[in-house]
Amino acid sequence: MPLLSALKSDSSGNEDSTANLLRTNVNPFHSVHDCKDALSRAFDTFGDCKVLLIGDASHGTSEFYAVRAEITKHMILHHEFNIVAVEADWPDAESVDRYVRRRQGPGPVGDVEPASESRRKGREPAFMRFPTWMWRNQEVQQFVEWLRDYNDGRDVHDAVSFNGLDLYSLGTSMAAIIEYLDHIDPQMAEIARERYGQLMLWAEDPHEYGYEIAMKKFQGYEREVVQMLRDLLARRVEYSDATWNGEEFHGSEQNAQLVVDAEHYYKSMYYGRDETWNLRDTHMFRTLSRLLKHRGPKSKAVVWAHNSHIGYARATSMGWAEGELSIGQLCKEAFGKQALSIGCGTNTGTVAAANQWDGDMQVKNMKPGLPGSVEELMHDTGISNFALDLRQDFCSEMLRQKLRRRRLERFIGVIYRPETERQSHYSTVILPDQFDGFLWFDKTRHVGSLEVHQPQTKLEFGETWPFGL
Repeated sequence: MPLLSALKSDSSGNEDSTANLLRTNVNPFHSVHDCKDALSRAFDTFGDCKVLLIGDASHGTSEFYAVRAEITKHMILHHEFNIVAVEADWPDAESVDRYVRRRQGPGPVGDVEPASESRRKGREPAFMRFPTWMWRNQEVQQFVEWLRDYNDGRDVHDAVSFNGLDLYSLGTSMAAIIEYLDHIDPQMAEIARERYGQLMLWAEDPHEYGYEIAMKKFQGYEREVVQMLRDLLARRVEYSDATWNGEEFHGSEQNAQLVVDAEHYYKSMYYGRDETWNLRDTHMFRTLSRLLKHRGPKSKAVVWAHNSHIGYARATSMGWAEGELSIGQLCKEAFGKQALSIGCGTNTGTVAAANQWDGDMQVKNMKPGLPGSVEELMHDTGISNFALDLRQDFCSEMLRQKLRRRRLERFIGVIYRPETERQSHYSTVILPDQFDGFLWFDKTRHVGSLEVHQPQTKLEFGETWPFGL
């Protein structure tokens, strides 16, 4: 037998034995609508951690959002988690937080309903920036309404918060700081207007700000935004004690931190993708850390983000070849075994995605997983949906060793280009090192988007490779 054929035959045999082992170790379930018992069997012990990160293999798959919501509800009800932190802009998520915790204060109250319905009720629709379907979908809407009902009657400090971790809201964060200061310290609000004034001119086109600094020796406004943050922090006690239980000050502090990090991010984007990726995930980690500190020593957080963010980057080619880190890696390094992650995967079905940045949402058919991929292996089990604990002592050691073979894994963000599937959407991973648990849906469907047509927003270079993760 030729050598290549022998190698292929051996590889196929190994994969068959791995699929057989998987069949005897997973917790199967019929659908996302009746998965509670399987999720409890597989992941209830994950509730002992401080940070639970739950991923998605695409930003447009209904099952991923729905199963994340079910796990999060379980963690809130049975394990006292009090923070839900998502891969979204801080100001938009904070407007939803005002809605779910019934917070008092000067900022907007937002929800996740059809925009016309939100405005009819006198609320601001949240997450209107592209890609709207990533957070403006029926699955998120249902969870937000559940969270508001759960928090009903609870003091704002005891209620579960809903927070954003991302750093793309440069303009809206500056505007939110000024609005807060207009209510609490008008003199400081004028200082903020002066310091942020010139940077505001770049807020609609921030990558041009980075270009000017990189190419034309433009100095930028780092000094001004850092000084604004310092002045806010210097007045922490004064502002926190003034009104609104300190929650509005905390929101403004986060916005000021975000402006500092975003200014640095846009300055760095022309020096290499790995640097901007690392700045972004570091910002998300630091925001999460500040949230945990703000909510108290017993605080516990569930994080919703893409698999590429919540997984351990050093177990993927993103870390090996690109030198990239992830919020999942930073949480592991900071919290040790108190940080756990659950990844999601699928083989075929439909997904909500765009062809290009700012494009309208389309419903696209996903190609089956490539040969040698995690997706192909999971499909070969013949089990439609299942949950799997990958941790040592909770999973068969023989299975863990077989899963330690390097395999391809698909990452779909908000853009999906099946014509360049291998180059655009696959990384190489060691699954048991990447995640502590895994959820598999063999065939999935697109999210129930509330809007299809997208508002026009400027291209964010850092979000476009690999296609909006």
